[in-house]
Amino acid sequence: MRHFTIHHDGVTTPVSRGGQGRPLVLCPGLNSTQAGLHELAELLRRDHDVVTFDLRGHGLASAADRYSFEAFLSDLVAVMAELGRLTPDAAPVLVGYSLGADLAVHYASEHPGTVAELVLIDGANPVPEPFITEAVLPEFRAMWEDLATQQEAAPGTAHQVLLTAQEILDLNVEIDVVRSSILDRYRKIDRPISMIMSTSMAGDSGEGHAPRFNQNWRAGVERLVRDQPHIATSWLDADHGLVVTHAPEIAQIIRSSQGSAGRAIS
Repeated sequence: MRHFTIHHDGVTTPVSRGGQGRPLVLCPGLNSTQAGLHELAELLRRDHDVVTFDLRGHGLASAADRYSFEAFLSDLVAVMAELGRLTPDAAPVLVGYSLGADLAVHYASEHPGTVAELVLIDGANPVPEPFITEAVLPEFRAMWEDLATQQEAAPGTAHQVLLTAQEILDLNVEIDVVRSSILDRYRKIDRPISMIMSTSMAGDSGEGHAPRFNQNWRAGVERLVRDQPHIATSWLDADHGLVVTHAPEIAQIIRSSQGSAGRAIS
């Protein structure tokens, strides 16, 4: 394993790299860290040269004076630029989880030819309806306030998240806007794309908002595949935490799907 840091835009990004085989960059999402993706990264290192990192304000990365979609995208751009400098002749597989999937799609659409293929885990979904509406706003605000309080109890760890509840809420509202036009981004990408999605991203409760959220999630994927039928889609019987709870299955799908985008997997 090699560990190094990248300094850009006033932040310090910690990067880890190890394994053998094809280069692969694993991009975390909002409220997730490379430490939280440790099991998946270790499984992928069996046949990939895996690069992991923390987004600003997450894990061992430094805090920042701004947290926005474009700011997080600049973190990924900086990592990809450094990898390109270190390994100029090998375009990596780019794997993104949750918000990381959205970042991966935007990166690939803006930097043609720099990735070999995309694997998107439970994110970058062109859902037909926004998730954050006035009806659910109080519930989400309370949930993220609880999460922020829990994170404040364990500062300085590889799992920490420095964002406030309001910053997390603002980002989720921004992500809804980003996803409303993400189909245009997909249309600019000429690399193979595979998606690994949860069947119950909001949990399997039949009460509250979960059924509507889950239906919206599936409808978004169906919308995407109608528009981009070459995208291979795998569904796992899991919620949005699938990257932790189903790491072995995800690693196996990534191994088996490379170079075979265009077929659907159930």
